[in-house]
This record gives sequence, structure tokens and C-alpha cells, in this order.
Amino acid sequence: MKKVLITGAAGFIGSHLCDRFIREGFYVIAMDNLITGDLKNIEHLFPLKQFEFYHHDVTTFVHIPGKLDYILHFASPASPIDYLKIPIETLKVGSLGTLNLLGLAKEKNATILVASTSEVYGDPLVHPQNEDYYGNVSPVGPRGVYDEAKRFMESITMAYHRFHGVDTRIVRIFNTYGSRMRLNDGRVVPAFMGQALRGEDLTVFGDGKQTRSFCYIDDQVEGIYKLLMSKYTDPINIGNPHETTINEFAGEIIKLTGTTQKIIHKPLPKDDPMQRQPDITRAREILNWEPKVERAVGLKRVYEYFSSLSPEELKIKEHREFS
Repeated sequence: MKKVLITGAAGFIGSHLCDRFIREGFYVIAMDNLITGDLKNIEHLFPLKQFEFYHHDVTTFVHIPGKLDYILHFASPASPIDYLKIPIETLKVGSLGTLNLLGLAKEKNATILVASTSEVYGDPLVHPQNEDYYGNVSPVGPRGVYDEAKRFMESITMAYHRFHGVDTRIVRIFNTYGSRMRLNDGRVVPAFMGQALRGEDLTVFGDGKQTRSFCYIDDQVEGIYKLLMSKYTDPINIGNPHETTINEFAGEIIKLTGTTQKIIHKPLPKDDPMQRQPDITRAREILNWEPKVERAVGLKRVYEYFSSLSPEELKIKEHREFS
């Protein structure tokens, strides 16, 4: 039985990766310090003999006994509300955490996949964004703690690949949505869903003409799995190229939920990217991957998930800083 370590395993994407690797017949070692993760996301896996959980911070020394075939490094705050609240931890997990896991991969002769992000492109001057674009990032802006941590993650990963011969993969994840997102994590999908379910107006920053591209979690996990099983070592975009404005997206949420809320506007925050759309040519050609779940279908599933939350959980409001 192949053995995989998944860090950030109690988070949104990490927990879905645990499910996928269990289904694929792997022995899954899940690791999370639970700063932003939630054990509820993986508690259904605890009875399984091929699953174990370590409550551990990867910025300290990481030791896994015995053989290890794969490492997926998904430990990191991933939403603006989180990395603005815990900026030092965000920088440390992208730097020290990545360094520790690369060292573990070298020791175990394991393949390691690191979770980078579309945020390495910053507020892009190239549209759509392809992997050869270097980005337009402010290292000292409020988002720099996340953006630069991920850029450093990519650099040190390639250094370990080139200098030590570690078998590495880099996935650049674009906006992803699905079940197990925190209602108050500050990202636009749970923010709009929460406002709609509470009967509140939907908050849009700026004029709402900024664009985003939303990938359903099942498609994202499939892309990540295919990348891990490939031999491709350069960064690769995994996201949905279907672009929409935030205004249009808010309208879709209002229509989906059947509510009568209005769209209200607030000032655009500093460094909020105006365009987000992945060029997935590389993923199509190398991985034979592209998203298959249409947004209307995915949003319906997510709405059903958030609708199942208790009244107490729905009362939790987000403090949004970005779109």
C-alpha cells in the first residue's frame, strides 16, 4: 500500500484530497495544526485503518516513521481574512514548512507536490495568466505575506529539485469552491452564500467589474491527482478558465437562492486583483485535464451544503477584506 502525507489535511482542499487518496487505496497520514483547519472535515476518516492524523505544525521538525511515497504540502492559510490575521504564521508555513517537507522528501526519496496559488501572479498585467508570466506582486503590500510565501515556496522547491534531485510538482491553484469551505473565511463564494442565507444584501467591493474564475473542488482534486502522477516538474495552472465579473457572480447567487437581496458596493481594498483567469493549455496538453463541472451545477451543490448548516453556524459572519 502506497503511503502519502497530506499537510493542511483538515482544511478545505486538504480534506477532499484525503478522501480521494483513501478511495485510490493509499495509506493516508494527515497532518494539521488546526489554526484554520477543522477536524469535522476529516472525522469520517478516523475509523479507517489506512488513515492516521497528526496534530502538528510543519514549521517545526517533521518526522514520519517508515517509508513514505508521496507528500502533498497544503498547509497554509488560504483566504485573505486568515493570512491578514496571522501574517507571520503564513510566511513561516510557506518558507520553513516547505523547507522541512522538502527535507523529508529528500530523506524518504518521496515525490512532493506543493500547493502554490494564482496569487503568485499578483494583480496581473497579462490576461489570461499562463505559467510563463512572472507576475505583478507587491512584496510589502497587505497580501504580500501570502503571495511572497508562495513565490518562495516555488523557488525553494525548484532548488531542491535541481540541486538535490528531489522529485517535485508545483500546482498553481486558482479560485476553488465546494463543501467544507468555512462560511466566514472571507472568500467570495461562502461570503455571498452566507449573506444570502441570512437574508442580507450581498457586498461587492469596488464597481464589481473585477473578474474571477471558479473551479469546483472535484475538478481541482482531479487535476492535482493527475499532476502528482505525472512526471511534470514545472509549475502548472489548475483552475477553471470560464471568467465572470463579481457583479455577474453576485447575480447568479441571488438567482440561485431565490432571495430578494440587493447588491451593495464598498471601496475596493488595496492590491485586490482586477483579473483572474487561468490559461490551462499546459494542463490540457500534459495532464489531459480540464474542468468538467459547470458552475451552475457546482454552486447548487455548495448551496445545498451551506443550507444544511445549523442556525448557529449560519449566524457566524465573515469579515471580508478582499474579493
